[in-house]
Amino acid sequence: MTTDIRARAPLNPLWAALLAVGAVALAAIIGNVATMPNIPTWYAGLAKPSFNPPNWVFGPVWGLLYLGMAFAFWRVLRIDAAAPGRGAAIAIFVVQLALNAFWSVAFFGMHNPPLGLVVVIALEIAILATIALFRRIDPVAGWVLLPYAAWVAFATVLNLSIVRLN
Repeated sequence: MTTDIRARAPLNPLWAALLAVGAVALAAIIGNVATMPNIPTWYAGLAKPSFNPPNWVFGPVWGLLYLGMAFAFWRVLRIDAAAPGRGAAIAIFVVQLALNAFWSVAFFGMHNPPLGLVVVIALEIAILATIALFRRIDPVAGWVLLPYAAWVAFATVLNLSIVRLN
C-alpha cells in the first residue's frame, strides 16, 4: 500500500499565505461593501450609547484584526495536514469568517440590528471555539486571535445597546 506524501504535507507557505489572506480579505470586502454606504446615512441616524467609539476608530482596528486573523490562519494552514484537530480548526475558522462577513450584511446591509445581535453572538462563540482549536495545534495562532475575541465582545455590547436604544 502506497501513501501519497502530498496528501499529508502542509501547504506550501506561499499557497497558505494566498489562501489565508484571500479568505480574510473576502470577508473584509463583503463587510465593507455592506457597511460603508450605510455609515453616513442609516447608521448616522441611529441612537448610540455614550461609549460608542468615533467612526474613524473602526477601520484601523478591523484592519489590524484582519491581519491577525490571516496570520493565525496561515500558521494553521502550514501545519501537517494529518495533524489531529487541524481539519476541525480550519472548519470553525471558516465558519467564524462567514459569520464575520454576515454580521455586516445583517446589521448594516439589511438595517437589522436585532439580527446583527444574533449573528454577533454566534460569531463570538465561533471565535472562542476557533481560539480553543487553534491553541491545541498552534498556541501562537490561538493567542493572536484574543484581541479579535475581545473586540467582538465589545461589538456585541454595542450591538445590544443599539438594539435597546432604537
